[in-house]
Amino acid sequence: MKIPTLPFTVTDWSNVEPTVHPGETGQALWRTLNIGDLRVRMVEYSAGYLADHWCDRGHVLYVVTGELDTELRDGRKFTLKPGMSYQVSDFGDAAHRSSTATGATLFIVD
Repeated sequence: MKIPTLPFTVTDWSNVEPTVHPGETGQALWRTLNIGDLRVRMVEYSAGYLADHWCDRGHVLYVVTGELDTELRDGRKFTLKPGMSYQVSDFGDAAHRSSTATGATLFIVD
């Protein structure tokens, strides 16, 4: 990930219109700022959310609220709580997918 040239930018996430992304169960609301190839998002997963796909894209993901379960295709599982993050590169490890029983708000850069 390389941050493209851009001016100093302040984002009020409450003013960014969300888009709805259904999961296998539940849904995700994405508030997205696209800067060239860089995507910065505030994502809210509903309670009972399970991603509908395995992801190979690299991310820096930070849990703002709630609890996030991340499963890797090779069987490893991780539970992240507020203040925790994960970092993974494009195709750098096993594909991953997210779920949450209680709901979660995430800040993601990819």
